[in-house]
Amino acid sequence: MSEPESLVLRYLRQIDQKVDRLVEDMRDMKVRMSSMEQNMTVVQRRLDRFDDRFDRIERRLELQNTPPGVRE
Repeated sequence: MSEPESLVLRYLRQIDQKVDRLVEDMRDMKVRMSSMEQNMTVVQRRLDRFDDRFDRIERRLELQNTPPGVRE
């Protein structure tokens, strides 16, 4: 009866190792995703600033397509 128990234990240990690897992989993925979210926030802020600057340039050069009589 010792042999089936050891077989089951061996499989359980293998499963445990695989689960441990998955947990570690998930931690790594969470860190990487957080980093990407932070980077995307920085990129979005920069794009927003460029958009504001382009709007000011268009207004200064009177390049905006606004209907006559409408002022911003």
